[in-house]
Amino acid sequence: MRVLALDSSGLVAAVAIVEEEQTIAEYTINYKKTHSQTLLPMLDEIVRMTEMDLTTVDAIAVAGGPGSFTGLRIGSATAKGLGLALNKPLIHIPTLEGMAYNLYGSTSVICPMMDARRNQVYTGLYQFSDGSLKVLEGQTAIAVEELIEKLNESGREVIFLGDGVPVYAEKLREGLSIPYTFAPANMNRQRAASVGLLGLEYLKAGKTEPAEAHQPNYLRPSQAERERAERERVKGQVI
Repeated sequence: MRVLALDSSGLVAAVAIVEEEQTIAEYTINYKKTHSQTLLPMLDEIVRMTEMDLTTVDAIAVAGGPGSFTGLRIGSATAKGLGLALNKPLIHIPTLEGMAYNLYGSTSVICPMMDARRNQVYTGLYQFSDGSLKVLEGQTAIAVEELIEKLNESGREVIFLGDGVPVYAEKLREGLSIPYTFAPANMNRQRAASVGLLGLEYLKAGKTEPAEAHQPNYLRPSQAERERAERERVKGQVI
């Protein structure tokens, strides 16, 4: 089986084509440009270099959130457009599960952290067991202090990755009483190949969706939605 994978959920833009026994191509950019500038040109370059006929893929895996609202919309629109054009199903991969899959085989609890601003992170807790990724705590937006308390209570060794790590590294060092490490640079951000390999597992399990049905999972309202709700709340109090 062959899967095309896309991830534009965070600062990184990544595209990959994977099979069960190999990564055919992977293109990752983490440098200043917006995903609207990079994602489709990256895909075009992979197709050109591999001479790949995209009709040969079995499905399209996309990091479906949480993450950057704009990035998720770009990834979702790209995946849906490709799925409709190629008549291929989509595989909705939770962003943090895709990140955890970078550390396949780790014996530690895996804690991806994406900076959600306002002293919060998007995070979840995962571990590998018998070659499969297990979800210990599902995706959520949580205060960093609350995450630290939860991890200390678990008493287990943890490995962190994600763009939230450098933002909150000092708080982690000050607050954690358990053994922990930070993932190295080759594994500490989103990778489309990981999304694709996890997508293969989803595909085997029949966990796909029609392209037109795909929706990103933002986990919390956007800033614009929060500001609108606040204006309406204030207006209601005045009335």
